[in-house]
Amino acid sequence: MAEVRHITVTPEEGGQKLLQFLQRRLGRDIPKGALMRWIRTGQVRINKGRVKPFDRLEAGDVVRIPPHDAGSSPATPAPHGVVPGAPSCVEDDLAACGLSLVARAEDLLVLAKPAGLPVQPGTGHDDAVTTRLARCFASAPFMPTPAHRLDRDTSGLLLVATSYRRLQGLHSLLREGHALQKIYLAWVRGIWPEDGPERMHDALDKRTTGTGERGGERMVRVEDGGADVGKAARSTVVPVLRRGNVTLLAVSIHTGRTHQIRVQLSARGYPIVGDRKYGGPAEPQGMLLHAWRVVLPGLEPSETPEEIFQCLPAWHGLFAVQAEALAGIAKELDSAVDTEATDL
Repeated sequence: MAEVRHITVTPEEGGQKLLQFLQRRLGRDIPKGALMRWIRTGQVRINKGRVKPFDRLEAGDVVRIPPHDAGSSPATPAPHGVVPGAPSCVEDDLAACGLSLVARAEDLLVLAKPAGLPVQPGTGHDDAVTTRLARCFASAPFMPTPAHRLDRDTSGLLLVATSYRRLQGLHSLLREGHALQKIYLAWVRGIWPEDGPERMHDALDKRTTGTGERGGERMVRVEDGGADVGKAARSTVVPVLRRGNVTLLAVSIHTGRTHQIRVQLSARGYPIVGDRKYGGPAEPQGMLLHAWRVVLPGLEPSETPEEIFQCLPAWHGLFAVQAEALAGIAKELDSAVDTEATDL
């Protein structure tokens, strides 16, 4: 027989709105309409008091859940290896789910996403980073959540928050542009003509292709109408290596538009190797675009140091990249970005 449950909000869950909390804890077992009715009629309470759906919770709050058929919901949810400082087998757990851990920080997992694996499931593919995380952390009160996306065929660093507050903090940094630095590596067809940093400023727009084998796809193209058409896309590029008729570029992005790097490079006549959608040559290793480096600023610059994460791509043969080739690249991009910010 179902009984009233009292759930204590964990530190990882603090800051969430009540409705979000209930949806995460109870999953799909209880429809949203039922949750709203419970709250409206006072069946759900916080610290014995009546509440509203969008009231925010704090760690230590006690939430009353009325009797219901819990289905597959865990009776006593508990964190699964995500508490900072606790003995951890997270790396082994992730590996068992086909995910690779690069680093851990407070309320943060930094994963190396393989090319070909989408971050979210979609039409025609159920396997994704989020579904693997759900299997790995089935008993976690706050399901580890990617703070951003990478294209399915892009490999590299993916930031996964293990608490709501960390997730919100990362989202805030991503919205601020210069606050979070992301550098990608890309092999492109052709010999890049410049030796130093080059700015790429464009306006991007989504269009639908015509009929045919790939008809109906949403394509992103560079507009010629200036910044008042489409959405502004800004990046800075530095060449790293030249081999044969290909160039390895390091690209620091300052906006987060769909397919931004792929479109900007292709529009200049340097499509990414393996990126058939935007004119790149075929490559057995797939699309050679990799999220190499992420720098997070300290929460309090005077006290907390910045967090730096790096991950080399697994490319081989002609396209293999060694750490020595990247020495000084980040500083060169940093200097170019600082100069650009001053100009603006």
